[in-house]
Amino acid sequence: MSTPDNSKAMVITHRFPTIDSNNLFAVSREIRINHEGEEYRLRITSNNKLILTK
Repeated sequence: MSTPDNSKAMVITHRFPTIDSNNLFAVSREIRINHEGEEYRLRITSNNKLILTK
């Protein structure tokens, strides 16, 4: 019997894909997201919360 591969960055739960923030922020506390030609910043604040800014 094989065991599930827990190293996957994306896990499908219910109807929505889920990405663990540890995978997104493995190297830095901020990432850039390009959406329809616009750039957004997703970062971890000093209070360990997520904030998305344009």
